[in-house]
Amino acid sequence: MEVKVHSRTLIIAEAGVNHNGSIDAAFEMVDVAANAGVDFIKFQTFSAEKIVTNTAKKARYQIETTDSSETQFQMLKKLELSDENHLKLMVHCKKMGVQFLSTPFDLDSLSFLVNTCGVSQLKISSGDITNGPLLLAAAQSGLPVILSTGMSDMDEIERALQVLAYGYLHKNEPKNSAEIQEIFRGRDVNRVLSSKITLLQCTSEYPAPFNELNLKAMASMRNRFQIDVGLSDHSVGVAVPLAAVALGAKIIEKHFTLSKDQKGPDHQASLDPLELKTMVRSIREVEMALGSALKEPTPSEIKNRVFFRKSLVSATDLTKGSEWNSRNLIAKRPGSGISPMKYWDYLNVKADRDYSADEVIDGG
Repeated sequence: MEVKVHSRTLIIAEAGVNHNGSIDAAFEMVDVAANAGVDFIKFQTFSAEKIVTNTAKKARYQIETTDSSETQFQMLKKLELSDENHLKLMVHCKKMGVQFLSTPFDLDSLSFLVNTCGVSQLKISSGDITNGPLLLAAAQSGLPVILSTGMSDMDEIERALQVLAYGYLHKNEPKNSAEIQEIFRGRDVNRVLSSKITLLQCTSEYPAPFNELNLKAMASMRNRFQIDVGLSDHSVGVAVPLAAVALGAKIIEKHFTLSKDQKGPDHQASLDPLELKTMVRSIREVEMALGSALKEPTPSEIKNRVFFRKSLVSATDLTKGSEWNSRNLIAKRPGSGISPMKYWDYLNVKADRDYSADEVIDGG
């Protein structure tokens, strides 16, 4: 029988907007991510004019961590990265040996990432799980999609997967929602989605309360949709990603920052550089610890058997021909002699030779 070994988890260091709009800070974040040993560093690609109205309010955590007098539009406008800076970041990522990834928040940004940047895959945020046009365009790019599922229930996830499936299988615009749903019933859908999509459990609060993280939902999504799952984590510290890996997460995404003392919406819910490095090292240790499902002694254990297991030992001096009984036959280390599992086979049996007290029985 084939025994599976836990595969390597993909680790995404989420820079997000923690560069505060500074290309120099973004470069430094690439260096930190590469030094930590992550697989990807992820930014966010958007034009504030295309994703938020001028009067949209900020979330409570954003009000608490940024200028409370500004609108969401004003906050996001300061956090944009230009097209030119995206390309510079990609060059720097390649130089530092870490892969570039970014989340598009509008159709033009998605097109830029696909056609100009040539990204290898796309990440769609929880806020866009109901953004049908963006989901369709992402799938029609043909690239794998990592989809965060914060703020959503199973039915909303299924509707998002319907749109993604349609986009992978068709280049035309659907006539209506019914056509999308009909395609989802086709036999090719499971094959396409399982090869292209990873769903991330996510709690869209910053920081996310531990009692609302619901890591067990990963298994629920995996079982219902037959798709790989992972975690986009907004909790404090590194414990939760480790638990997610143990539960089978294929991807871990975690925000990080150069300093939690900076002003900005996500800094306080992010890891600092040392914590990021600790998380990566710990995840790799957990992967090694998960090992194989086969239960058998490991090479390092086998050599210790003789020291930790016990053997049948004579509790007293015993002459040849005397019978072994519960008073003169005990189990003691080392494990170099007869296994105590044979204890009952020796009771009332005559000793084959003389034995001294505390002598290991050799069974001769």
